[in-house]
Amino acid sequence: MSIAQNINDWPSYDEAKAEAFGERFVAALSESSLMMMYSIGHRTGLFDTMDGMDWSTSDQIADAAELNERYVREWLGAMVTGKVVDYRPIGRTYQLPAEHARWLTRRATPENLAVTSQWISVMGCVETRIVDKFRSGGGVSYECFDRFHECMAEESAQTVVAALQDQILPLSGGLAGRLEKGIKVLDVGCGSGRAACAMAKAFPASTFTGYDLCDDAIMAAEALAQEQGLTNVTFLTKDVTELDEPLAYDVVTAFDIVHDQKDPAAVLDTIFSVLKVDGTFLMQDIAGSSYLEKNIDHPIGPFGYTISTMHCMTVSLAQDGVGLGTMWGEELAEQMLGDAGFTGMTKHKLDHDFINVYYVMSKA
Repeated sequence: MSIAQNINDWPSYDEAKAEAFGERFVAALSESSLMMMYSIGHRTGLFDTMDGMDWSTSDQIADAAELNERYVREWLGAMVTGKVVDYRPIGRTYQLPAEHARWLTRRATPENLAVTSQWISVMGCVETRIVDKFRSGGGVSYECFDRFHECMAEESAQTVVAALQDQILPLSGGLAGRLEKGIKVLDVGCGSGRAACAMAKAFPASTFTGYDLCDDAIMAAEALAQEQGLTNVTFLTKDVTELDEPLAYDVVTAFDIVHDQKDPAAVLDTIFSVLKVDGTFLMQDIAGSSYLEKNIDHPIGPFGYTISTMHCMTVSLAQDGVGLGTMWGEELAEQMLGDAGFTGMTKHKLDHDFINVYYVMSKA
């Protein structure tokens, strides 16, 4: 029996609505496929190679990028049909428009959207594991994710590192001056250490410590500090819910890490305990609401709930944690920060980072 014959089985069936959804699905299939091709274009350096090149053949592009021509040609097929790269049939030449290169190349940092496209592949690598967890419960642990810390480091370089001195640190008045004189700073969930190293390099009179749960992230952070010749930053593998360093730090930072912790409330309590009286806590986390109905028109709502399902929620559940999730929301964040004892909270949204919100608060 055909779908047409079964239409009456659905009450209040709207053919126009059904056709519109079908068209939307087909469009989404192509657009989501492009995300993987964007990621490949970024990782192989193809976007950077084509940036500024005149009309060129696939051979010329492959030679310039030092890549295999057959793969480059097929990738270009996706880029042309996806309206990302322009194509001239006569001569079979390609060109990346400057208007697109402005969003897809490394010189576009901190607005290189191709960096973010990598998350689709990172999440896809654990799909079967996640499907299993839908049935059995529990979570998928950090070590199951291929390239997670590498991608997170690139994301951090754009949202945090590039804006630290000019936009983020000034959110707390006088903080730059204190850093110049010399204070103690802790970066919880430091990942590959790019933010901590950037601050250590900019403020040599201050000392910086970075803690992260993952050994591979700490190894990358230590390598970065050594490469940059930094002696005022230390990285250690630690569970940030179990720190015993009362009143040890003048400033604590947490960049996009609280929501995926095993016990976010305990993390905030710990941060409060290690912070000196009159110290500053600077937290970056996802912008959005704790209420689903308020996120219906969120510009990246589907992505937020997807990356929560595929990473942020599940890595917490893998530790028998609460599984707060990416879209925990500003309302709950403010409540939990207040419950931990923080006062004088201000919230900021920055032009370069529409995904996150920045919280600045003190310990009275």
